[in-house]
Amino acid sequence: MSTTQPVRAASRAAAPRESDASPDAALRALRGVDESLRAGDRAAGREPEGATRACDALRPEGSPRAEGRRAQFYSILFPGPAPAAPPDGERAPDFFRDLHLDQIVEAVIAGKQEYDLSGFFLRPLRDLETLEYRRDVMRDLEEPAVLERIRSFAAAMRTMRSQLETADKLRYKEQKDAWFLDAVEIYCGAATRLAEDLNGLRLGSRGFALLRRYVNRYVGSDRFITLRAETDKVKAALAEVPYCFLVKDSRILVRRYEGETDYSADVAATFARFAQGAAKSYLVEFPEYTELNHVEAAILSKVSRLHPAVFAELTAYCERHGDYCDQKIAAFDREVQFYVSYLDHIAPLQRAQLRFCHARLSRSSKVVHARETFDLALAAQMIRDDKVIVCNDFHLEGKERIFVVSGPNQGGKTTFARTFGQLHYLASLGLPVPGQQAQLFLPDRIFSHFSKEEHVSDLRGKLEDDLLRVHAILAEATGDSVLILNEIFVSTTLHDAILLSRRILERITKLDALCVCVTFVDELASLGEQTVSMVSTVVPSNPAERTYKVVRRPADGLAYAMTIAEKYRLTYDCLEHRVPT
Repeated sequence: MSTTQPVRAASRAAAPRESDASPDAALRALRGVDESLRAGDRAAGREPEGATRACDALRPEGSPRAEGRRAQFYSILFPGPAPAAPPDGERAPDFFRDLHLDQIVEAVIAGKQEYDLSGFFLRPLRDLETLEYRRDVMRDLEEPAVLERIRSFAAAMRTMRSQLETADKLRYKEQKDAWFLDAVEIYCGAATRLAEDLNGLRLGSRGFALLRRYVNRYVGSDRFITLRAETDKVKAALAEVPYCFLVKDSRILVRRYEGETDYSADVAATFARFAQGAAKSYLVEFPEYTELNHVEAAILSKVSRLHPAVFAELTAYCERHGDYCDQKIAAFDREVQFYVSYLDHIAPLQRAQLRFCHARLSRSSKVVHARETFDLALAAQMIRDDKVIVCNDFHLEGKERIFVVSGPNQGGKTTFARTFGQLHYLASLGLPVPGQQAQLFLPDRIFSHFSKEEHVSDLRGKLEDDLLRVHAILAEATGDSVLILNEIFVSTTLHDAILLSRRILERITKLDALCVCVTFVDELASLGEQTVSMVSTVVPSNPAERTYKVVRRPADGLAYAMTIAEKYRLTYDCLEHRVPT
């Protein structure tokens, strides 16, 4: 048996070409988009300065316009060089578990382990410029057209990495090189298409404007043009390598193709005249495996000897372009998932009509407020269980600094405290926060004190443990900190709890720090003008039913107790009437 076919160096179908356009044609297209965007800006009466600058990088370096625009793209997360990671590695802050931020981050990065995103969520910022930079990038990504293009780029880059990972696992050199070649082809297509997509989008952020300029410069560089041209050349050369192999019994002879006639088309044409309707196909489909078997590998080895120049060029190509992937484009592919993963996480909540907003942030004003906000960790769980989420409002103004939250157990007090902490932390990452509207303070640190389970091995009592932990917090907290204290000193007497809690809140007041204090001690709600009373409410007609609404009003535990007593006819008057004297 004899057959002829072009070589498939990996014994499989080649990866689809990402673009058939030549590098020169791509550059002409990019320049055309640039001129169109500029014309649109001029027609709208705008200066072509911001996000519509598509190909400034392609202009001569000495031109006045190029000289005025040397802003450099560093990262989609930072407007300048990224700060160094902690030398001892990333570690979640102590308050993460108390505020359920660990659950939020785990849910956000689920399914995206390849990007190693956790570190980005462990580095809160105090730089307002960087936070504004991130906010604007996120606003661009909230546009469906922009997000779709970024997802497409990410999918291509994932395919490229999959090709490289497979290549590393293969045994035969020719096949490894072919998979590497396909990976580079996918990368070239992804980078070119990214430039085209960015040029075709209306982008308002500085981050994407700088990225667009950088990508345009990159795809127009000699390095990239050479990479793509050599990739196409080697792919074409491999596709045109002919060979024959003869099969007789258990032997296969591989030799050069010498113009033998391929009779398959003639045979098919001859029998076509006898066809009567659709006939069952008896063609055998050979399964495709990633790894070559020993017969395929032997054939490929023989073919490479028949055409040594072509395969030598493939080897040289792989050696020349081992570091083909641009570092900033690869970094963008990873870093942009910080935004995309968060948008994916909050999408189901937004479909359930829950609102998210970009908080206004300040490093000086401690006037804070939020409308229709909620606990993000709890909301994600309740949406999965098809339950209703209760939203709350809060505000501090003037000299007010401390929320004292009281009310019945299981009424939403702790959830309110977690929400306050979550909002300030998420905002310090530059992410949208739960709520219709929010104005928040940008803290230097967040501290939390939540009750811990006692352990037999711990020789300290509960009260001593509370005191030591609170002392450690106050020793480190500053006037720019946010403190979340949840039901401290529940293990001691009411008199001691009032005394100790007063001392602590007085210390926080002197610091001028923001604080949420969940307590059973109503007296703390009226310590001074710095404290604000918040109360978790119940259904008036049924005090056993919680509304989970936390409202701003004076604490009145006795009123709640009286409501319970009246419901079950346990007031003094009721008892006097029911119990005979």
